[in-house]
Amino acid sequence: MIIFVQINNLAYKIDCDNPLVIAIPLDFYGAQPNAYDVEKATSKPCQAEGLIGDTRHGGSCNFEQIKLIPHCNGTHTESIGHITNERISIHDCLRDAFVPATLVSVAPENAAGSKESYGIDLSGDDYFITRESLEKALQDADADFADGLIIRTLPNGEEKKSQIYSSKIPPFFSSEAMELIAEKSVRHLLVDTPSIDRIFDEGKLSNHRAFWNVAPNMFALNENSFAHKTITEMIYVPDEIADGAYLLNLQIAPFVADASPSRPIIFKIIGE
Repeated sequence: MIIFVQINNLAYKIDCDNPLVIAIPLDFYGAQPNAYDVEKATSKPCQAEGLIGDTRHGGSCNFEQIKLIPHCNGTHTESIGHITNERISIHDCLRDAFVPATLVSVAPENAAGSKESYGIDLSGDDYFITRESLEKALQDADADFADGLIIRTLPNGEEKKSQIYSSKIPPFFSSEAMELIAEKSVRHLLVDTPSIDRIFDEGKLSNHRAFWNVAPNMFALNENSFAHKTITEMIYVPDEIADGAYLLNLQIAPFVADASPSRPIIFKIIGE
């Protein structure tokens, strides 16, 4: 099915028959990505008063209890409530059903050799997604597709779908890169790393605060905070999906919580 959407007074054709899922499927019984060495996400049959939620063990149907930590166990979307005392849910914050978005691929750079910065002392093994690399990747981007920014880091091995992020620090954004994202008024940021900040950053979450415009070391919104922006982490964008403009559908569970497992889908733009 082909549909037409209007973006900034221009009509675009969207290919709805070939959705491109950029979420990592969460396999409760197999390999999973994991951040901070938390427990794996699990699923087990429910049992109550003789009922068994597993047809393989005599139950009439399958019904399971699921246990997970959205921020650590796979693809998830988070709200400003991630860093505030006020419990602001992703269910209330995500208002956009479809988002004009741009996908870019960037190679992180060793922080020790970069002119860009971050809010804490870094080691020689830290790698930045830099402002310079984002500027270069976005130089020919269509301005009509700037509400969402999807970032694929290089190299792009399939091990990202089951990566354990513990001793080796994954790439993260420099402060200058986040300044650029703010300048471009990105509303929905999607990345294939477990955090836009360094995963061990003394609890500062400076990039999260910059994105949502929350003051450093503060846990309260201000009148200029961006309560309806979202961050999606731990996506995976296969190599066969080309950089460029897409229509993003960001699907979440209706959780009244600061984060939810999510299923971002992008649709190709096939012409005006």
